[in-house]
Amino acid sequence: MANSSEQVAQARQPDKPAAPTRSGTRRVVVDPVTRIEGHLRIETDVDENGVITRASSSGTMVRGIEIILKGRDPRDAWAFTQRFCGVCTVVHSIASVRAVEYALGYLIPQNAQHIRNLMIAAQYVHDHVMHFYHLHALDWVDVVSALQADPAATAKLQTSLSTWPNNSADYFRGVQQKLKGFVEAGQLGIFANGYWGHPAYKLPPEVNLLAVAHYLEALAWQRDVVKIHAIFGGKNPHPNFVVGGAPCAISETAHATAVTPDNLRLVGDVIRKMRTFVDQVYLPDTLAIAGYYKDWTSRGEGLGNFLTFGEFPQGVGSAERTSFRIPAGAILNRDLSKVYPINFEDPSEIQEFVAHSWYDYRAGKQAGLHPYDGETTLHYTGPKPPYEQLDVDQSYSWIKSPRWKGNPMEVGPLARVLILYAGGDQTTRGLVDHALGRLDLPVSALFSTIGRVAARMLETKLIADEMSGMHDRLMSNIAGGDLETFNDILFDPATWPKRARGVGMMEAPRGALAHWVTIEDRRIANYQAVVPSTWNAGPRDAAGREGPYEAALRGHQLYDVTKPLEILRTVHSFDPCLACAVHVIDPHGEELVRVKVQ
Repeated sequence: MANSSEQVAQARQPDKPAAPTRSGTRRVVVDPVTRIEGHLRIETDVDENGVITRASSSGTMVRGIEIILKGRDPRDAWAFTQRFCGVCTVVHSIASVRAVEYALGYLIPQNAQHIRNLMIAAQYVHDHVMHFYHLHALDWVDVVSALQADPAATAKLQTSLSTWPNNSADYFRGVQQKLKGFVEAGQLGIFANGYWGHPAYKLPPEVNLLAVAHYLEALAWQRDVVKIHAIFGGKNPHPNFVVGGAPCAISETAHATAVTPDNLRLVGDVIRKMRTFVDQVYLPDTLAIAGYYKDWTSRGEGLGNFLTFGEFPQGVGSAERTSFRIPAGAILNRDLSKVYPINFEDPSEIQEFVAHSWYDYRAGKQAGLHPYDGETTLHYTGPKPPYEQLDVDQSYSWIKSPRWKGNPMEVGPLARVLILYAGGDQTTRGLVDHALGRLDLPVSALFSTIGRVAARMLETKLIADEMSGMHDRLMSNIAGGDLETFNDILFDPATWPKRARGVGMMEAPRGALAHWVTIEDRRIANYQAVVPSTWNAGPRDAAGREGPYEAALRGHQLYDVTKPLEILRTVHSFDPCLACAVHVIDPHGEELVRVKVQ
């Protein structure tokens, strides 16, 4: 049997670089980019010094859910749209029901708003923690190096960072032995395909062991977090939702199917556990790891343009679209002195382009369409797999290119933290200033790969703390005698207008998300979802402007083009979710399956 170092060295390599694409450059391809949801291909032109001169982001699968929705009852749309993805199930359902409610004039009860906010917040905290430990940390943590750590030194480090109880030398020795068993048995799982030993890894073995321990602990922690979705939505993943409110009744006594006082107390207990893990594990781990990678606070920025759609409505009715804990807005060119308002229904503001996508518009490949008028007409012109490279001067992705007032925009935790910071939110400013002070970095350090990592952690802290208030408001409402969770006053389709349209906007963990629906004769006439990874992973537009992934990668220097760890670090900092971004038919346009609802 090969020894452990030989085994883990056999990591997945990028596709063999193609022949030179331009004078002095060659193509470096990473396909698939793993540790994400969906299928993403990154092609880069790299010069003789290993510097990326151009990057191209390609979503390599197509989904037809927007097409499948045509002709269906709009109240059923949420159940289809949440199947965009196995990770983002809560957020697509919420965006869908909000779109239909807005189109038809539904008002939801206050309890339903509290329940939705709690479910969205739980998705945020769960998603961010899982992303850090299980999808992104391995770009910074050399797992195999942890075998060389001194468990006593790791225990001392843990004690210095927080009061987390798993802090003994024996505990970390046990984790180390478990890892050693994985390695020697050839059972590293997702640890197997890593560039372990790459010189870009900078953490001491003791910090690596600490991160591996918390990787394993986070797996157990998340089992409690999903209980919030199960209590209010019946199950997880794919919890239930309903147009007009929340899919659960509330009972003040024991009840077989309703949410009971015991259930609500359990929600409070889960929130406390979530906050403890964030405060004592996730936050200190992120700051400790970031301290070794300060050079990455000047790498991977990209655009300098940021967009949010707003989240956590503070009321119902008109307040649902005007008063948010995280506001909607746009920042251009790094300028934190001005936040621009967003108009979701102005056809000149938000448009999607397909100049470099495998779609056609009736108005031509150079046109931009507002989502109300959006089209999903497939037109594949790429090479037939297997292939070495794409023609990135033509169409090269199943993702469209959304723009706000003509500008490519980055969305996600960094955008939200910057919008809050620029807007003067004191809690956010305190968190940001404290973290940057600990690292001795200026605010400009946020405009970077590490800035995205830090922003995700700070947002998790902010939202985990907010959840206690959300829970308190729900409990107070119930204590005052309000048990209503669903409004059926307008649920008769005979009362609907002949034609209606609406947009449901929200902030998913990965960024700005909106669903646009047009309803005619009580059926869906058109449906378009513009999702976070469409904004971030989209290809160049008709004017040649890069999407956020592409802009962020340009200028990176690769230490070893056969092990492009640097590409993974920046791409993963966005937390890609390509299953949501590509919007089932075969390459020739033939229908493969028809879904029929009785």
